[in-house]
Amino acid sequence: MAAGQRPISVLIVDDSMVYREVIERGITSDPQIVVVASAGDPFDARDKLLRYRPDVMLCDIEMPRMNGIAFIRRLMPQYALPVIVVSSISDAVLDALHAGAVEFVLKPDIRSVQAVARFVPELIRKIKMASLSTVRHDGPSAPKAVQPVAAIQSSYSKEQIVAIGASTGGIEAIDTLLRSLTPQMPGIVIVQHIPPTFSRMFAERLDASLPFAVREARDGDLVERGQVLIAAGDAHMELVKSGARFKVRCYSGPKVNGHCPSVDVLFQSVAQQAGAASIGVLLTGMGYDGARGLLAMRRRGARTLAQDEASSVIYGMPKAAYELGAAEQQVPLQQMGQTILSML
Repeated sequence: MAAGQRPISVLIVDDSMVYREVIERGITSDPQIVVVASAGDPFDARDKLLRYRPDVMLCDIEMPRMNGIAFIRRLMPQYALPVIVVSSISDAVLDALHAGAVEFVLKPDIRSVQAVARFVPELIRKIKMASLSTVRHDGPSAPKAVQPVAAIQSSYSKEQIVAIGASTGGIEAIDTLLRSLTPQMPGIVIVQHIPPTFSRMFAERLDASLPFAVREARDGDLVERGQVLIAAGDAHMELVKSGARFKVRCYSGPKVNGHCPSVDVLFQSVAQQAGAASIGVLLTGMGYDGARGLLAMRRRGARTLAQDEASSVIYGMPKAAYELGAAEQQVPLQQMGQTILSML
């Protein structure tokens, strides 16, 4: 830690004393992080939030007296700080992200040394990312009131593609963006940095609430109008030309820019296969994944957009793309759908 730099202060909220101890011991192995307090339930946590004013809160979902989702919803209007959900696999994690959490990490099996060893570095990395985030509260979590543009052309070229990349904050941003589009859209392919299983759950939730057919991508899936394909949480996704149509290639491979799936992998393939018949969109996220791929798309004639700083949870990936000259425009999230439709 640089001289004079203040460590990141963390509050741990979990009803399991064992998990609180495992988490505290693990994250404080990094000198840039200090645990200022821990709490066994949201009521205890509320008092400690006011007392210690932490930079980041780690919060379980299933807890006595009040679950983590309700706590996050009640917390955000009063004390908007970055919250990382640390919980077992559950669809409720997506509810927590909609409620205002910025990230999530799967709880490990604490009987497995290897599982804990994988868990700790990931949690440390996400705490550092969350500490840089700008948390905004827009009231109780609900589908964003973004109206799709009614006046659009009745037919799009079958060869057009919309490619979207996102990371931290992307769950909510993607939901908001897709709600502003229409079922007549060209095929949409998305890479969201997300663990396995959650990618499927995320796709299923969008499919149930949107006028699109949304699913986790499978190798060989055709990219079709009115359909959204989301990369699986443990597989890269590339666009491949198949006659006059497109399909996706999904495969396991080494991480690119620290991620699998990687936005750059998708965008580079879209640049090569679709070129000027594509639109690239880079949303909120930490790091620079997607910036070079978006630049490749722009050089091949694609239209390219990046989310602006004010509406990004973390203005990392969009900033990297804009500074590289990859994004022709920076657009507020609430205007992104309108801008995409105007480009088709």
